Amino acid sequence: MSTSLYPLASLPQIEKTPSREDGIPGDLEEDLRAYGCKLIHEAGILLKQKQVAVATAQILFQRFWFATSMKQFGIGDIGMGALYLASKLEECPVRIRDLVNVYDLLLQRKAHIRAQAVASSLASTSSSTPSWSELKYTPMSYFGNTFYDLKEAVVVAEMQILKRLGFNLTVVLPYNTLVNYLRVLGLTSREDVCTKAWGYLNDAPSVEARLQTPVYALYSVPTIVCAAILLTTRHLGIALPSAPENCWWELFDAEWEDLSSVCGWIMRLYRERSLEDHTRVMGMVAKKGVRQWLEEHRSVGGEVR
Repeated sequence: MSTSLYPLASLPQIEKTPSREDGIPGDLEEDLRAYGCKLIHEAGILLKQKQVAVATAQILFQRFWFATSMKQFGIGDIGMGALYLASKLEECPVRIRDLVNVYDLLLQRKAHIRAQAVASSLASTSSSTPSWSELKYTPMSYFGNTFYDLKEAVVVAEMQILKRLGFNLTVVLPYNTLVNYLRVLGLTSREDVCTKAWGYLNDAPSVEARLQTPVYALYSVPTIVCAAILLTTRHLGIALPSAPENCWWELFDAEWEDLSSVCGWIMRLYRERSLEDHTRVMGMVAKKGVRQWLEEHRSVGGEVR
């Protein structure tokens, strides 16, 4: 990680992440990152955790994959470890037992949805009527192997995050900066501007897609905030000075190339994904699923197809 007020990924890490070095395609890595962040967000809701801790966990999660490959660690385990560690950093700790129970419920629910989707796809090809059933969740035993395995996974993931990030866990959230920038631009009186810009800082206007892109590990907070304001003003048709000699984002030391890149990351979340794409990531929460996918898609010459 580069040395800054807060750590950002270096150019070599950005050009070819450890996961891509191991043969994982860039689009698949993006989907796995987004899915891992979504699990963190859903777990935070069920745990009634503070949003600041959830956001910190998602940023730590994104940074981790610039230092380590998804072939070595599962996104589910690292997500648990990131949320557990971030809860300590933000002084709102959670019990490992509660965290493990919530993730077990989420993963069982996702596995059930994936099985239902696959069954529905097979039924549609055979012209039969697909049948959907509700998940019958059975809590794990506190004295069973599953509970102790997940508990150990949380501890190991926390230690790996600390180790791989070099104990540099500084996280700067952008919300105060957004308020200040909107005040300077005279936009705080527009409720729609504040709401939409706040949503773009979370990578999308809906609460279900919070912090799912790695921009917080790639760009400085002023650049990300300016990109959120740019998307908001363009969407709402608000004119701001943008002539080459008088660009509003230069007031905040942001570069146009960086702004357009951040906007591209955010808007890629809206791209259409097939049923196969959705079910694929659900089956790759653990490193075992990633390795199995790599083996299935590896050609005779050793390259990933």
